[in-house]
Amino acid sequence: MKRPPIVVIMGSVDHGKTTLLDYIRKTTVAAKEAGGITQSVGAYEIDHPSASSGQVERITFIDTPGHEAFSKIKARGAHIADIAILVVAADDSVQPQTKEALKIIQESQTPYIIAINKVDRVPETAAVKNDLMQAGVLLEGYGGNVSNQEISAKTGQGVNELLDLILLAAELEHLDYDPGHHASGIVLESKLDRRRGIVATLIVTDGTLRAGDELVAGAAHGKAKILENFRGEKADSLSPSAPAVVIGFESLPKAGDQFHVGGPEEVKEVLAKSAAKAFKEAKEGRVNLILKADVTGSLEALSQVIRNLPKKEGQDLEIVNEGVGDITDGDVKLAASTKSIIVGFRTAANKAAQTIARAQNVKIIQSEIIYDLVKAIEEALAALGKKFAKGKLEILAVFGKKGGQQIIGGAVKEGGIANNAVLEVERKGEVVGRGKIVNLQQNKRDAKSVAAPNQCGLLFDSETEIKVGDLLLQF
Repeated sequence: MKRPPIVVIMGSVDHGKTTLLDYIRKTTVAAKEAGGITQSVGAYEIDHPSASSGQVERITFIDTPGHEAFSKIKARGAHIADIAILVVAADDSVQPQTKEALKIIQESQTPYIIAINKVDRVPETAAVKNDLMQAGVLLEGYGGNVSNQEISAKTGQGVNELLDLILLAAELEHLDYDPGHHASGIVLESKLDRRRGIVATLIVTDGTLRAGDELVAGAAHGKAKILENFRGEKADSLSPSAPAVVIGFESLPKAGDQFHVGGPEEVKEVLAKSAAKAFKEAKEGRVNLILKADVTGSLEALSQVIRNLPKKEGQDLEIVNEGVGDITDGDVKLAASTKSIIVGFRTAANKAAQTIARAQNVKIIQSEIIYDLVKAIEEALAALGKKFAKGKLEILAVFGKKGGQQIIGGAVKEGGIANNAVLEVERKGEVVGRGKIVNLQQNKRDAKSVAAPNQCGLLFDSETEIKVGDLLLQF
């Protein structure tokens, strides 16, 4: 049987991909996106009257992010799509991310159409077409066979003609499926919902997916206890190329995994092969991270960003664990035991996690925008290369010497100072010497340690002459 085409929308940031879908679906998704930038994968169905057949036909659209950090998501989108639309803004022309998207489309051998957007601003498109030719896109009318359509996603100019081109391209691809087959397809994303449990968004590519089907996706398994269409309406069954929302997976399937309907024996086999992830202990010179995100697609992008960050010489970077959902006390306890930083993308830390993080001095970095998060991660990683004092004492008075040792007094500004500890002497931001506490007193009584913000007296053994204003640092 004939099935609807699955179409992926690709292109550079701010070239109008989501605005185009907004016009097609008559929605305002862009206004709801953090920073106005799409940061997760969505799938939507629309009906369009075919200019060639005169019948109303269905088209499934996949919206993919334009930021380079999401190249894996875009690649996944291109590989599951039948047709790609490459959106190029008339006022911005071909950008590096345009070329990146084009490379993904061409490598996946996906038929594609060029949509030259924003012609309401720049009606003349000859320059853009020339830039596309230089990028290796052989357009129709320019000696090639790549269809192109001038559009305005804002006003709707040319959009109906673009949809006609999509249906025409789909006819040439002879898309079909067997309704008698067990359903199969691709996992677009999955997330942990506090109320509903694990929610997976799937694209059915063959067969018919029915409520109650046993599902296998990679190492994940489950049952379609609740089956919904892309509008969130309950459905008894969905056929290709329908987006499906499934509730009932026992564990999170990974974005990009293929899924299929499987019997009880296959589910048992998946369970037998599943194993708990081993945690790696921290070692000197390694920066350990725990990653959390709202959905698996976001987590994948975050992981890619982290792995591609530049590292200092002699410094290793290790992702100890990664997962979807809120930052929990379990994440913080793992971070404390492995000396990790927790990085959260579009997710929150619960109260228990915040309390333990403060007590265990675990750093949590969070952001809703990936650009800001990358900057924060880089700053945090740079800071990790420096030593952090467990205790900081400011010298308030120098009383004299006892033998070769100095009698000094000060106030603990941060952390704590312990008796017999070896301290660094810092003066005007530079380390000028080292020494050892021979005797530590608080309120004229011997003390094992003194914590901030208390004052104390010290008998300090050091070759460096201590001065008022110096800082003694315990690491």
